[in-house]
Amino acid sequence: MDNHSAETRHVRTLFISDIHLGSKAAKTDFLLDFLRIYEAETIVLVGDIVDGWRLKRSWYWPQGCNDVVQKLLRKARKGTRIVYIPGNHDEFLRDFPGTHFGGIEVKDRIIHEAADGKRYLILHGDEFDVVVRNARLLAYLGDWAYDMAIAINVGLSAIRRKLGMPYWSFSAWAKLQVKHAVNFIGEFQRVVVEEARRADVDGVICGHIHHAVIAEMDGISYINTGDWVESCTAVVEHFDGSLELIEWGERYQTQPEVKMLARPTVIRTPQEPVIVAAERSMA
Repeated sequence: MDNHSAETRHVRTLFISDIHLGSKAAKTDFLLDFLRIYEAETIVLVGDIVDGWRLKRSWYWPQGCNDVVQKLLRKARKGTRIVYIPGNHDEFLRDFPGTHFGGIEVKDRIIHEAADGKRYLILHGDEFDVVVRNARLLAYLGDWAYDMAIAINVGLSAIRRKLGMPYWSFSAWAKLQVKHAVNFIGEFQRVVVEEARRADVDGVICGHIHHAVIAEMDGISYINTGDWVESCTAVVEHFDGSLELIEWGERYQTQPEVKMLARPTVIRTPQEPVIVAAERSMA
């Protein structure tokens, strides 16, 4: 691998959500690859970083999970400001607002002012998910169903790798077929944008539904960071205040044998809202 391929990229702010450490679906190797290359003044962890729901059911914490935690802690020690906004899967941290864990701040939500002066409301988003908020049992059943889709996905991915075929996500394909999920994500985007309007900000950055997008909706910027379970996406703020969606996982769809630390083959910034199926109602 040449030096150019491992070139460090400096950005002002990095937004990451839905890593789901403790889940077998978490792509910790992809994330470590990303974190080795991107250096930011501030990292905002936008919820569901640790999957407490799955850890309660069955403990699963391989070395990759430790590596991600240690990588973030090292960045904090070196001066990166790291803010952790808990989601529904790591809601236990909501009992410790303002507390610092190894230099990591815990906040329920924050207002982020970008370099260009625009202000963004940052929150995970589960408080606007009526399934999680009003029917927790249904939420857990949906979580179980998603686990089954992920299990199928893992098996198919292993077979495709052995056959030399590119990465393809069964669970991502399956959710695109569910009309109810399509309707859900549209409603989710609408209510989150309305919350940003009430907060008198220029936009909102959230996670939760595992669908990454940058879009303008009724004069408000809607930004969803996506996830590190399927798509492997993050949002970066450059030093001029512009926001960019980085799709780190797309190169694995076209290059099944791609080496870690390589540069991504696809980086794009969507301009129009895209309505697709939700990961699941509680994400």
